[in-house]
Amino acid sequence: MNLDCKHVWEHISGYIDDTVDAELRKDIERHLEHCEICSAVLDSTRNILILTADDRTFELPVGYSERLHERLAEEIEKSKQEPLASGLE
Repeated sequence: MNLDCKHVWEHISGYIDDTVDAELRKDIERHLEHCEICSAVLDSTRNILILTADDRTFELPVGYSERLHERLAEEIEKSKQEPLASGLE
């Protein structure tokens, strides 16, 4: 079976937890051999699991929270304006 990326992403958690059946595992591994994007998704997912399971805490850089909130506010405002702009054309 040839899997597409979406199918692999749907089963990435089960693949990491080793809860997918043997045939699906082989299909995913075949796909991962040639798909850099899915390999990166797998690596990123594993890294996130490691980080969230880690009990260490990290200090955020000074001003990080303010910059994050400013950026989020800008993106929210931009997304509100985009549908209006496209309707005016």
